[in-house]
Amino acid sequence: MTGALDRRGLWIAVGAFVIWGLMPLYWHLLKAVPSLQIVLHRAVWCAILVAIWLTVRQGRGWLREIVAQPRLAGMLALSGTLIAFNWGLYVWAVNGGHVVETSLGYFINPLLNVVIGVLFLRERLSLPQWLAVALAAAGVLWLTFNYGSFPWIALCLAGSFALYGLIRKFAAVEAVRGLGVENMFVFGPALLALLLFEWQGQGGFFTLQWGGWVDVLLVLGGALTAIPLIFFAYAVRRVPLSVVGLLQYIGPTLQLLLGVFFFGEAFGSDRAVGFAFIWAGLAVFAIDGFLAARRRIVAQQA
Repeated sequence: MTGALDRRGLWIAVGAFVIWGLMPLYWHLLKAVPSLQIVLHRAVWCAILVAIWLTVRQGRGWLREIVAQPRLAGMLALSGTLIAFNWGLYVWAVNGGHVVETSLGYFINPLLNVVIGVLFLRERLSLPQWLAVALAAAGVLWLTFNYGSFPWIALCLAGSFALYGLIRKFAAVEAVRGLGVENMFVFGPALLALLLFEWQGQGGFFTLQWGGWVDVLLVLGGALTAIPLIFFAYAVRRVPLSVVGLLQYIGPTLQLLLGVFFFGEAFGSDRAVGFAFIWAGLAVFAIDGFLAARRRIVAQQA
């Protein structure tokens, strides 16, 4: 039975990262809608759908219990703001022709998590981890000085998501419930902004200006961003974190392939060299994490 559960968790984790990796295709279908409004719709419909899910599963007190804890509620308000910024930049970048650079951001993110652990959590790095960070930093510097532009989209995506993860590490709340509360904090402002766009004639949801099918996609976009997180929360309870850490590279890899082969973005030798440094860092980081996990298992069995 345990093996079956492990296999199921493994495939659900793969499903979560595949959904995240293919998401640029979905946002591309909504290219007729201004990026800001896509993000606002995502926040509104994600809040509604997750609230329904939590109410059915946990009853009506799920929000009241957290709001009654001011420190926890404040942390989730901040994390909700960070993830809203992250999604906003991500959607804008995808529909603005920067899919390759968004993939770079999510390749950098695991290594940036390591740096944040050192700076804020006083964690100590092993020699291979320092080497991984140095290789990634070299890749970013190469892209900056040889590709001709600072990769600000990638670094902002990686930085905002890393800070989001740091806050959620200290926020003692289950993943899906935390997602629901985060979205409740941005639900009101997002809804008011959408209504303002509609009142000024700049929206098109209620008037079917973009087409009924686009309106359906805007609603489903809320579920699309909630489902992989629910999958992820399910998987991490059943699959070793070292395995999940390796699987997370499925997402940015798919994004990179889509950017080059579907969206036709440039990926010349200068950009390839920068990515190669970062991939080398990721390889060192992943192998070191895998070997450390194996050593812990052997020590526990001894």
